[in-house]
Amino acid sequence: MKSYRIFFLFLLAATAARFTQAQPQHETVLRGLDALRQTASSKTEFTLDHSMLVFASKMDPDNEDLRRVIAGVSGISVHNLRFAGRWNYDPKVLATVKDEYRSGGWKQVMNKTDKDGGEGATDLWIRLDNNAISNIAVLLVKASEVDLIEVSGSISPMDLSHLGGHFGIPKIEGGVTVPNTQGRQ
Repeated sequence: MKSYRIFFLFLLAATAARFTQAQPQHETVLRGLDALRQTASSKTEFTLDHSMLVFASKMDPDNEDLRRVIAGVSGISVHNLRFAGRWNYDPKVLATVKDEYRSGGWKQVMNKTDKDGGEGATDLWIRLDNNAISNIAVLLVKASEVDLIEVSGSISPMDLSHLGGHFGIPKIEGGVTVPNTQGRQ
């Protein structure tokens, strides 16, 4: 049993070392996101490369759809920014993030806002490479939280639903974000 722990610690250290050395090629550098980070009261951000995703997917061995989708994904970046008060971030800065995607050659394929100016909005952006989707970005805006999820690799918007509930990506059913009632993942 002791050798198992040593092996596990070695594997964890090797993965952490690789993670710190890896330069994510799929992550878009957004100045607007940096500005939002400055005013956030808490941040949870991480990037997983392909090998980390494969390793993490082994924790759900019965989910064939998840493994099929991960085979084509080269990386995932998740940015969860929380703010102290409701609507306590500059909407102009949020508009800057959207403008940066637009000027970076991304295509906005969905913009959902709540009826009558209610809380929240969801944007779905894609980047095409030779008429195939190479990147997907989802921007979820709530009263006191902004989430940005970027997925790079060969993936379809439908495949994104299989990633929901894993790796910090909210579970989406029928185009509606399903709240996590069991606590944050």
